[in-house]
Amino acid sequence: MSKELLPGVKQFDLSGRAAIVTGGSKGLGLAMAAGLASAGANVMLVNRNADEGAQAANELSDDFGIKAISFAADITNEAQSEAMAKAAIDAFGQIDILINSAGINIRGAIDELTFDEFRKVLDVNVNGTWLSCRAVTPYMKQAGKGRIINLASTLGLVGLSNRTPYTASKGAVVQMTRALALELAPFNINVNAICPGPFLTEMNLPIADTEEGLKFVVGATALGRWGHLREIQGAAIYLASDAGSYMVGSMLTVDGGWTAR
Repeated sequence: MSKELLPGVKQFDLSGRAAIVTGGSKGLGLAMAAGLASAGANVMLVNRNADEGAQAANELSDDFGIKAISFAADITNEAQSEAMAKAAIDAFGQIDILINSAGINIRGAIDELTFDEFRKVLDVNVNGTWLSCRAVTPYMKQAGKGRIINLASTLGLVGLSNRTPYTASKGAVVQMTRALALELAPFNINVNAICPGPFLTEMNLPIADTEEGLKFVVGATALGRWGHLREIQGAAIYLASDAGSYMVGSMLTVDGGWTAR
């Protein structure tokens, strides 16, 4: 058998690599950070709550024996996004991976939502993602490599009523990912997105036991259940590692079959 067909050695190993995970102190962000740490990556968790971030970082260090730090920042603030990237360089000397997991969701009928609520969702989910991508790009270009993983959503691919702010924002993240993937591929920077389906995060707790949650979310999955947080980790490790080297501009759905119906 030719060497080209032999499996790569430790393709999922992230030892010696450094990652930034926004929204990394809880939910899917923390789950993905833990996944990267389990594969050997050093991680910086970025969120607004300094104490919450520090506690999560300490737990990752203790559990996986890697270097984990936290950085308090508002990703919608341009200066703070730039400071985030610089802090990662100061701590690790490099930025190999960025996961944009920070996001919010405000539900409601369009005639019941305020314009400020709509703008708030787009500010965090779209502007924050764009600013974080821009902040790390010069460092990744200089290094000649990198991985950017945006958190889109199945609701960036299909619609759902009473979700105009969230679906609009995640649709924008899908298109941002595709455009940026084409822009940065010549610099050996792979840009992709994960599109999670119904995971039982804090964001989804308000609808967990409602008719909507049971019928139109959980009941619409092929597996008939909410996703466990750990079930997002494989996708993150894959896209961050050498195993995902030919993935560019992809939308990787992790949704229990929700979009298959």
